[in-house]
Amino acid sequence: MAQIDEHEILRHLRDPDTKRKAFEQMVNVYSRKLYWQIHYLLQNHEDTDDVLQNTFIKAWRGIDNFKGEAALFTWLYRIAYNESITFLKQQRRMASIDDDDFVEPVGFVADDYFDGDETESLLMQAVSTLPPKQRQVFCMKYFEEQKYEDISTLVGTSVGALKASYHIAVEKITTFIKSKE
Repeated sequence: MAQIDEHEILRHLRDPDTKRKAFEQMVNVYSRKLYWQIHYLLQNHEDTDDVLQNTFIKAWRGIDNFKGEAALFTWLYRIAYNESITFLKQQRRMASIDDDDFVEPVGFVADDYFDGDETESLLMQAVSTLPPKQRQVFCMKYFEEQKYEDISTLVGTSVGALKASYHIAVEKITTFIKSKE
């Protein structure tokens, strides 16, 4: 990910003469990372693109209210996460499925944008069975190798709860993979 001086970009975002250019720079810097954060939850390229676009629309509309109390990426991440959860809830409502019974379909295997071998495919199938929040924590820790403290800042959950969530996710994934052997 390209480096960005957040103070500088925020200054330009608040200036009507440089706002559009600064926003474009912000989009260029954070799009890829946000795409994958959303994709971990939605597991579908088209839905991920839609939610990413909605994320940046909300950010554009809300940038004047951004106080800078959190890092710019943290603010964008929370918008993306909330948009993803809203999207999943809408999908559940449209499918008339009870929240307790809902598990998203295995999307990584059928996704044209995922090209992995059989082991990766099995892992992704297992990951896709996790509830959205647990899946997000697992992906951030396992695939991105983020520290619990950093994940805690992004998702607003205690480090202890994140460790427990990750541990449970690993157990579920292990059980899933063993059941396929």
